Parts: sequence; C-alpha cells; structure tokens
Amino acid sequence: MVNIGYHSARIQGQFNRHLYKKALGQLVSIPIKQTRQIPLSVYALSCERDLPEQVANIRSFIRHVGIPNTFTVISDGSYTKSSCNLLQRIHPCVEIIPLEKFLRTDIPQCVSDYAQLHPMGKKLSALMSIPVNGATIYTDSDILFFPGGTDLINLANSEDKYTRYLPDCACSLDNRIVYEDWERANPVNGGFILFKHELDWSFAIERLGNLQELPIYFTEQTIVHLTIHYNHGVPLCLQKYVLNVEDQFIYPDKFASQKIALRHYVNDVRHKFWLKAGV
Repeated sequence: MVNIGYHSARIQGQFNRHLYKKALGQLVSIPIKQTRQIPLSVYALSCERDLPEQVANIRSFIRHVGIPNTFTVISDGSYTKSSCNLLQRIHPCVEIIPLEKFLRTDIPQCVSDYAQLHPMGKKLSALMSIPVNGATIYTDSDILFFPGGTDLINLANSEDKYTRYLPDCACSLDNRIVYEDWERANPVNGGFILFKHELDWSFAIERLGNLQELPIYFTEQTIVHLTIHYNHGVPLCLQKYVLNVEDQFIYPDKFASQKIALRHYVNDVRHKFWLKAGV
C-alpha cells in the first residue's frame, strides 16, 4: 500500500526547494526583521550543493535568535564567487571563508589525511579550527531555527563553561574507535554544538591516528562524540533542540513549533525542512 502522506511530503519538499532555489537572488534582498544583537559567533561548513539550505539556515537564525557578532560560512571549496556574494547579501554579519584559509596550522596529520579522503574529514578539521572566544555555535546547514531559539541567548549569557551538544536519536558511531561499551552512551550529533571553551581533542584524535583502516562517514561524528564527553559536555533539552525522525512517514512536521529552538532535518526527514523553511 502506498504511503500517500510520506510521498506527498517528499514531493512537496522537492517542489518547495526548487522554488526557493530559483528565487534565492530575490530572497536574500528581503530585509530580516530583527534588531536584537546577541553575544554569539556562529560557524557553518557547507558547499555549493547546499546553498538553498544555507540561506534558509542563516535567515532563520537571525530572524528567531538574533544578529550574531559574525555568521561565518566556511566554504568546502565548491562555492562559486556568485554564491559567496549571494550569501553575504543576506546580512552584514555574514562572512565567507574558504576552508583552506580557515584551518589551524597545527591540525594533526591523521585529520588532514581524513579531510583529503572524505567530506566529513573536512568537517572535523573545521570543527577543530573554530576559535572559541566567548559563546560560539557550530550549525549544519540543514538546521532551521524557531522562536524558541531565544533560549540560546540565555545559554550564551550563562556563567557556566559547559559545551552543550545536540543528543542524537540513534547511536551512529564508528565502532572501530569506540573501545568500551560505556563510551557509546548518550550519543552526540555533530550537527549543532554550543562551545563555551576550546575543547581538548587529543583523547579521540589519538584513536583516529591509531586506526589501521580508512576513516568513514561516521568517524567524524564519533570523534566529536568522544571529545565532547571527554570534555564533560552537557546535552541540550530534547524538547527544545529537536533531532527526531519519528514523523518520517507522515505528511506533517510533528515537532516544529513556536516553542522549539531548532530542528535538525537529518537525511531521513530532509524533505520536511522545506515544509517549514520560510523567507
């Protein structure tokens, strides 16, 4: 039996994305109604393929959370000059930096090798290079922010120094670098992180360096998972910071609301991103 709701949502999402992509030139010229300045720096790594998602991601953050000190898009190297110009037209806080110019000079060789092999290696090297001078956010481009995102301002202004992470809805780890069963607990999703201090990555990077086989897609997330727990990271509230795929096979977005801070529209529910992405 055909699941009409699921297939309708996918078709609607594809259609909405097509329209959004065609209208990007006009959309980025529409002023975002926001004057609230917030004490945060935001970073995102993305590519030319994900330009529409990146535009929607930035606009939703500014609209619902506020204007950060900077919103830095780290280009994986595929963004064209015209796409970079388009992104910068969204708001004066937006800047574009090529990955090769963003990376720290002391990135471990095993991470550099991973970056040469796989896009997720590029993401790992970018995460390790983010300067943390005060509250700092990393966000994937397939995240939309909602009015409850003002909660991030409270977290940014809090006096504690805990890194906060988005709990994953599945244990998507590279088991070759997880040595103990208890290390799989409380899986971390690498799509959204609120840094309050520089992380010590050495514990997990040593395991990457000892890996005899090639790293894979989930190796990056496993390094992030191990590192955040090693640095005593704290999970974000699941009711406000949503990563859930339970509504994958129905038409509506079951979790988006005025009360949540964000939803990470991972691959299984990526089409729902375009049911909620506004101007």
